[in-house]
Amino acid sequence: MSSDFAFSDNAGLCAFCEIVAGRSRASIVHQDELTMTFLDKPQYHPGHVLVIPRRHVSDMRVIDNALACAVAIAVARAARAVDRAFPADGLSIWHSIGAGADQEVPHLHYHVHPRCTGDGVLRVYPSAPALPDRATLDQWAEQLRRVDQAHTGSGYVQDE
Repeated sequence: MSSDFAFSDNAGLCAFCEIVAGRSRASIVHQDELTMTFLDKPQYHPGHVLVIPRRHVSDMRVIDNALACAVAIAVARAARAVDRAFPADGLSIWHSIGAGADQEVPHLHYHVHPRCTGDGVLRVYPSAPALPDRATLDQWAEQLRRVDQAHTGSGYVQDE
């Protein structure tokens, strides 16, 4: 799914920073000191919103915990509002990181998108995924635990 938001030439700010600064228009649903929620320009189903931190942060790998919590609360608030205002068969909530995941605006943003059964939006796998055996899954879990423990409080963004 493609977004119509483009990078801005105005002072080198990204499209979402331009919205936060008030230099670009958006249909704002909610904003507070740390976050902003607004309608995405493309609307496959009515009610598709974006939730962003007001401060420029590229993605969830580099956000501090306090801001991550504020964004999560704003996503939950947006999900409740979208669900009540535009009833559908379900909701998808997603955040893409980097070119490999088709992130188009390098400013952290979550999509909250109403869904209809069979609409094909966000088909996750292009073909049937592999089903690794339990030993392989356990090995990968251990690898992730080691990395997480080694970097918690030392390698990731520090809380302020």
